[in-house]
Amino acid sequence: MIVVPRRLSGMCLAAALASVPLAPLTVAAATGDATEAAPTTDAVALDLSPVVVTGSRVGHSSFNLPISINVVNAEQMQTGQPMVNASESLVRVPGIVAPNTSRFSSDQLISSRGFGARSGFGIRGIRLYADGVPQTMPDGQGQLSTFSLSSAERMEVMRGPFSALYGNSPGGVIQIFTRDGRGAPRATASAYGGSFGTWRADLQVEGEAAAMGYLIDASRYESEGYRDHNAVRRDQVNSKLTWQLSEQTRATLVLSGLDQPYNQDPQGLTRSQLETDRHQIQSDAIKYNTGGNKSQTQGGLNLEHRLTSDDALQAVVWTGIRQTMTRGSTAFNAAAVIKGSGGIGYIDRDFSGTDVRWSHETLTSTGPLTLTLGLTYETMKDVRTGYENNFGAQGVLRRDEDNLAASSGQYLQAEWDLGKNWTLSGGVRRSQISYENRDRYIASSATTTNPDDSGTASYENTSPVLGLVYHLNPAVNLYANAGKGFDTPAFIELAYKPNGASGLNFALQPSTSVNYEAGVKALVGHHTRINLALFQISTDKEIVVDTSVAGRTVYTNAGKTGRSGLELSIDSDLGNNVRASLAYSLLDARFEESFRSSSTTISSGNQIAGTPRTTLYGELAWKHPVTGFSTAIEARHSDKVYVDDQNSDAAVAYTLVNWRGGFEQHLRGVQFSEFLRIENLMDQNYVGGVLVNSTTPFAPAPGRNYLLGVSARVAF
Repeated sequence: MIVVPRRLSGMCLAAALASVPLAPLTVAAATGDATEAAPTTDAVALDLSPVVVTGSRVGHSSFNLPISINVVNAEQMQTGQPMVNASESLVRVPGIVAPNTSRFSSDQLISSRGFGARSGFGIRGIRLYADGVPQTMPDGQGQLSTFSLSSAERMEVMRGPFSALYGNSPGGVIQIFTRDGRGAPRATASAYGGSFGTWRADLQVEGEAAAMGYLIDASRYESEGYRDHNAVRRDQVNSKLTWQLSEQTRATLVLSGLDQPYNQDPQGLTRSQLETDRHQIQSDAIKYNTGGNKSQTQGGLNLEHRLTSDDALQAVVWTGIRQTMTRGSTAFNAAAVIKGSGGIGYIDRDFSGTDVRWSHETLTSTGPLTLTLGLTYETMKDVRTGYENNFGAQGVLRRDEDNLAASSGQYLQAEWDLGKNWTLSGGVRRSQISYENRDRYIASSATTTNPDDSGTASYENTSPVLGLVYHLNPAVNLYANAGKGFDTPAFIELAYKPNGASGLNFALQPSTSVNYEAGVKALVGHHTRINLALFQISTDKEIVVDTSVAGRTVYTNAGKTGRSGLELSIDSDLGNNVRASLAYSLLDARFEESFRSSSTTISSGNQIAGTPRTTLYGELAWKHPVTGFSTAIEARHSDKVYVDDQNSDAAVAYTLVNWRGGFEQHLRGVQFSEFLRIENLMDQNYVGGVLVNSTTPFAPAPGRNYLLGVSARVAF
């Protein structure tokens, strides 16, 4: 039975849908192909039921799947948008919290139904993919900075238990897909500039020659940042080549590169600092030159082959390298050698993997049955070193080790039509994950002692999921699903043992979750799509912060936690080229058992830090095709967010209003466009995000700011 918070007055919407006059609607199967060029201001029909692959691993209408999944299309990601962080677009997806901490040093933070809110660096609890290549490593840590938004066709965002079929990802799966190059050769150049010394330039070349499609997208982004010591530069390249080798075989090669040569970190603020001067930075940020750099290069090859009319084989292989350097503000010589790993850290990573799956379609007495059987294997090796931060300069070696992780999985999925009105979906995944630490920082003398902290750990899990859809009529689907998932600790969470002991914290255990969801998907007339989901999640051994002192964050396992809530999304074409979108979330995420964190007791009933109870996003957009003018108003609301598990303080609730507008012209085969974007139109002072369980938890966001951009596209 699903138990939801008492304030779920929106539940009445599900009952109300039955009384709404729903016009029958035939949903044509979409090809999923990208449009030939970048989005324009021409009127385009609202896609009420986009085809997605996330969840089922084969193309299906999102309307007919028993899962919560939203698609963010290219126009929503690119028209009048900065195209720097995926958070720009993810705010329109219910259940997703994408805070704006304005700190590129820690990468974009994302949480889904409360999973990932604890992360101090990168993405946790959510699996990330770019063109089928995982951006999440075998230990469960991922980065969104590798997503190329300017050349994307769509982004699929799935929540709920079916994410367990992708591995250790209780919060969901986010996949981005680059559009195919097709049609006549063309080039697009664009640039914008704005507040805080921010600018971005982009060049894209794409087209089709013989049986090969190509797209190359290169960009540079720079900003001095909203606060001092907050500058960043990011260079990015994304390319995609597609070959139709035969009528039965298709190959796709994706190559991408990211170089972020500097990303300064102003760090968070205390409550007192926030109220005194929200623009200030920590004095240690200058003293120790906090920040760092990162780079990543990766490639992936996807082969799809139709064996017979009923059987298909797909194989994806990938490899890549990633280097990061971080400078923290751990005080020089603040701790004994045995306790510290230094304030300057380097990670040199190699990663690779493969995913092979076979799909079979057959016709049974009740309807079609689709089976998918897959095998996946991933490896990662981090060469990790740490040095004392001698006031910004590299000091004495404090850590030297190899962190190795390997993940293998076997999964089976099925979809079966049980007569005219019922569709059954399900699957099971068996996962094995192993960790190894090879320690080279070993010392024993009268003044220095550091033992050999080499060690291993391994985890295994079986995750079953089951979903059912009832096709009430051609325009209304009711669904329910249930499943089990798990979340292993990442190496960054294993890095330190409690009480200052040396070595990795292999005593930390994975968390396990039981997830239930029910919902309704409705097409109102020919112009409106409504998705409503209710969910309840029970998690055991939730991974939480134990202590965070002098740059050492130690994690521990809490007892039981619970998450329940509601997600609602509405997209509507109101006519006269007016579009409206709404995304609403209500989340009750709490500790159900008391536990000890450091020397403090976290009481049962406390809200999980970093999880706003309610979020709301609304957008109203209008286009005038005759003049090429378009405009939109965006509104976003977030409830208060507790900064720690004690619920001792919180970032207050806020409401933001953004505006964008632009023009488009066609002149002698060249398409020109211009846009102006103003964010935080009412110049609100607000905290964009919190650094969970930190002594300086508040990350203030910018006041009113603007971007002004132009682009030109020419076909050859």
